[in-house]
Amino acid sequence: MAFDVARIRGLFPALGDGWIHFDGGTGMLVPEQVASAVSTAMRAPVSGPGGAFPASQRAESIVAAARRAVADLVGGEPEGVVLGPSSAVLVAQLADTLSTRWTLGDEVVVSRLDEEANIAPWVRAMNRVGGNVRWGEIDIENCELPAWQYGDLMGARTKAVTVTAASGSVGTRPDLGPITAAAEEAGALMVVDATYAAPFLPLDVDTLGADVVVLSAQAWGGPPMGALVFRDPALIERLPAVALDPDAQGPERLELGPHAYPLLAGLIASVDYLAGLDDSASGSRRERLLTSLGSAKSYQSGLLDQLSADLRSLPHVTVVGDAVRRIPALAFYVRDRKASDVAEYLARQGLCAFADNGAGGLFEALGIGEVGGAVRIGLAHYSNSFEAGQLVRVLDELA
Repeated sequence: MAFDVARIRGLFPALGDGWIHFDGGTGMLVPEQVASAVSTAMRAPVSGPGGAFPASQRAESIVAAARRAVADLVGGEPEGVVLGPSSAVLVAQLADTLSTRWTLGDEVVVSRLDEEANIAPWVRAMNRVGGNVRWGEIDIENCELPAWQYGDLMGARTKAVTVTAASGSVGTRPDLGPITAAAEEAGALMVVDATYAAPFLPLDVDTLGADVVVLSAQAWGGPPMGALVFRDPALIERLPAVALDPDAQGPERLELGPHAYPLLAGLIASVDYLAGLDDSASGSRRERLLTSLGSAKSYQSGLLDQLSADLRSLPHVTVVGDAVRRIPALAFYVRDRKASDVAEYLARQGLCAFADNGAGGLFEALGIGEVGGAVRIGLAHYSNSFEAGQLVRVLDELA
């Protein structure tokens, strides 16, 4: 393994702002190669696709390259990659499209572990058709999502099952195998939101068992772009189209409006950045991604374990959950203090973190609002042990 965090930190000009960034859960900082790719594409003549001149051909090349890059990231096929302005927009479009064929009494299964962007579109779709929403519940002690419950949640009327590959709030990585098996048995579409898993884990669409994988480039330092990856590209042809062009084929059928080509150029560069996290990675981009993300997983796992242990050693700090499999994200609360006050205190010490008052979503289900909310910490590729130590020191002084 050659995961050199000092070298990786050098790729991020924004780290020169003097702050310690634990806000990676809302999107990592942007590496220089991504910013350069976007600005370079903006300086070049790029027109709409379909023309016989270079500017138009350049647009087509960028889109094709973006599909290949995303496909490499999850081991999919470029023909199955739908691109859009954000994962939230794409999930909403997917739910809207699917629900045109749903009727009264149909069901979808969502989970308490997921972020609102992967819940609200499915709930709205069910409300429109008079369907039912069934919930995968979490274990409030450790924030695990028990897979055994999904066999009882699905039936003949289940149309879609959506679940996160990893929680951006508490880091839990649920066991997807039994869930996807139950969805397949029920004949339901399996949608896996890999937004928070993709920056830290080698992913494979077949291993995930997903019919559709949801991605957001911002999660790993890319531009504000999202993607849906269909394991079977032929499925796209069987769905109602949303494209303005009635002749649209393949993934273009589910893409609304023109692409932001400079941002797609940045998306390509961001996947290349992931492929280069490990200095020793070689081979195809897919092979380099597997090596680099495997190294990132090992590095971040050690950092998270140490940070979690140090935080748990502070008697006035409570870490939320204790899942066996995790990504480098966690939440905590401080005794007798509101999360918003703790986050403001951290900011005065030069540390970036977000407070959640526990008034909705996962933290509401956990009853976190009763203790004043929780502070969310999201590590990034550029986080190091010194920064983690600084967080622990500052919180220790808050006692």
